[in-house]
Amino acid sequence: MQTQRPRRRQAPGRSRRRVRGPRQTRGQRQGWSQRPGPARRPWQPPRPPRAARTRTALARLRALAPPRPTTKRTLDLLLGSALLLLVAPALAAAALALAVRRRPGGVLDRSLRTGPAGRPFVLRSLRTRRLRLDALSRLPHVVRGELSLVGPEPLAPDDERGTAAGARDWRRELKPGLTGLAQVRRRSTMPWDEADLLDQHYAEHRGTALDLAVLAEAVHSPLRRALGGLVRRGQACLSDTDHRLPNYSVAE
Repeated sequence: MQTQRPRRRQAPGRSRRRVRGPRQTRGQRQGWSQRPGPARRPWQPPRPPRAARTRTALARLRALAPPRPTTKRTLDLLLGSALLLLVAPALAAAALALAVRRRPGGVLDRSLRTGPAGRPFVLRSLRTRRLRLDALSRLPHVVRGELSLVGPEPLAPDDERGTAAGARDWRRELKPGLTGLAQVRRRSTMPWDEADLLDQHYAEHRGTALDLAVLAEAVHSPLRRALGGLVRRGQACLSDTDHRLPNYSVAE
């Protein structure tokens, strides 16, 4: 026989039925809804693959890093510095002699020329052509990178040869030179001597071997004249393959 539990007596003045409010969730009871949630991030496009990100990072590093010195720039820097040290006493003596004579215009001749990538610079040279001291006085421009030992002739910004449509691209790529094919054309056996064709020919066939050949030809002729014909002139330093006209193709 089951026994019944005695009922609790209700206190006087108290209702037996409890009035409940709206039902709350567990998060509302624990106060989760009162906590500030994380801010929503704006929509972003999907990230590229890791290989693409690596290539982009390497490209940015190459853009920030200084350019690597090429063989031509290394040759210009080494030979230009050595020649500048050798001829520095002669240049100083020539500058002193010009200062004593007090020629109009001063010791140095300043002219505006177009450098690599079309950047203008002031070309400084001595006001004398004896022993080619005017060309040798431009060696500081070679060391600074405004000129090269071998290259096309430096032109003025308003020169038509530099603004022509056919010569605009390769003249912007090449540095003007201290000497070049156009300067040594009279001292070689090349069959054509137009300065523009020679500069374009150098632009199409430039290289270390051609630079050394032009430098050897540029030094050989003044040395021969200075020694009064004691130095024999042999074969031309420029090979037959360097006599090809511009736009020449081996396939033709």
